Amino acid sequence: MYIAVKGGERAIEASRALLAAARRGDTGVASLTVPQLREQLGLLVDRVMAEASLYDPDLAALAIKQACGDPIEAAFLLRAYRTTLPRFGYSMPIDTDAMQVRRRVSAIFKDLPGGQVLGPTFDYTQRLLDFGLMRGDEPAPTITPAVLDHAHPLPNALAELAAEGLVEPCVPRAGDPDPPDMTRDPPTYPLPRPGWLQMLARADEGWVLGMGYSTQRGYAYTHPFGGDIRFGSVAIEVLPDELDFPVEIGDIEVTECQMVNQFTGSAAVPPQFTRGYGLVFGHGERKAMAMSLVDRALRSPEFDEGDDSPAQRQEFVLPQGDSVEASGFVQHLKLPHYVTFESELQLIRKLRAEVAQRAAAMAFEERETPAVVAQELA
Repeated sequence: MYIAVKGGERAIEASRALLAAARRGDTGVASLTVPQLREQLGLLVDRVMAEASLYDPDLAALAIKQACGDPIEAAFLLRAYRTTLPRFGYSMPIDTDAMQVRRRVSAIFKDLPGGQVLGPTFDYTQRLLDFGLMRGDEPAPTITPAVLDHAHPLPNALAELAAEGLVEPCVPRAGDPDPPDMTRDPPTYPLPRPGWLQMLARADEGWVLGMGYSTQRGYAYTHPFGGDIRFGSVAIEVLPDELDFPVEIGDIEVTECQMVNQFTGSAAVPPQFTRGYGLVFGHGERKAMAMSLVDRALRSPEFDEGDDSPAQRQEFVLPQGDSVEASGFVQHLKLPHYVTFESELQLIRKLRAEVAQRAAAMAFEERETPAVVAQELA
């Protein structure tokens, strides 16, 4: 922030006071509490946690309240807070096959091992406004919290196909380096797959959705199938230096999506389905699904599919997906630029004067030419 006018500090303080008043709204209406936001706007809380890359529902709800419900501003607040936290270490890779599943669907099996678990979703609602919610006469839930939180492990829907070799395996390759930490290290393109997955996981949901949608509309078309889409809780484990075994320190909720895509094979790889992968904090199926579509598109060089479409190009997909960076670069245009503008304004005036001068000279020549010709003929 830079201020170049006298009294700017007082103006900023007044602007902050106006923002606080706008945030509160009508004082005759009860103020929203952080627990209310956390419990009743859970999908928004989950989105903010994902785009801020910080799993803390209470702080995400606080950021949403402070940001007047703006998810990008809330993610910005949460990311800024994240930079103040000490780094104690890295957790072990989470085991999503051991997820305590609250919802799991697959579009490729009629009889899915473990069954379909519909869970909480908008998929089967009519998308009609419920004016009862406005009147405050919504019916009491018929599902108890214990039932809502009920979860159990389910087998991976793609495990049997992978065992047959029909779907590519999902295991680290021998000699793979440790994944980079994209929250600390600036990206250097081309990124390895773990790097771009990290960037997609905390990218703006709308951007990733648009990129994923583009692959279905013919840009990097890969004909995806929803292989295994699941939401639930997973254990977080760390390996302390003084122990030779991991210790569970808690659990978090995540959404995982594995898309399967056609691949006709090559000289080195037989025909099989390939995978696109998405994983986000909280309940975020749309983001995880879109992420898996973009992940598969970014793998196009691996399968000699070219990179003719935007969704196949890392340098296009990944930097523009950072909502905090993009928002900052766009919104900085609101700050004073009068010095730069004045220099360009002077340049424009000078150029216009030169154009006018040339036009006047040409007009003079056109007026004088007939007289000169007539004189020469005489």
